[in-house]
Amino acid sequence: MTAANDPEQIQAEIEATRAQLGRTVDELSARLDVPARAKEKAARAKDTAVETYRESPPAVIGAAVALAGLVLGVIILRRKRASSPGRGRKR
Repeated sequence: MTAANDPEQIQAEIEATRAQLGRTVDELSARLDVPARAKEKAARAKDTAVETYRESPPAVIGAAVALAGLVLGVIILRRKRASSPGRGRKR
């Protein structure tokens, strides 16, 4: 018998192919699992935020306060513009 017709060799190749196919299917399943990927991404973002806070708490707090002030300012500005009496169309 030659190596190409050896049943043990053929069986070993089949097992190797099955294992490779199994890994490929597992990888594709993981890539297509959107909820799991979203959770993983959110966990990484949280870890990054926590690490950033640990490294520089005053900067993070300052940025959060500045962002809150900006949002509040935009809300107040929009309300003032919406309630202004001269906001109708000119003819």
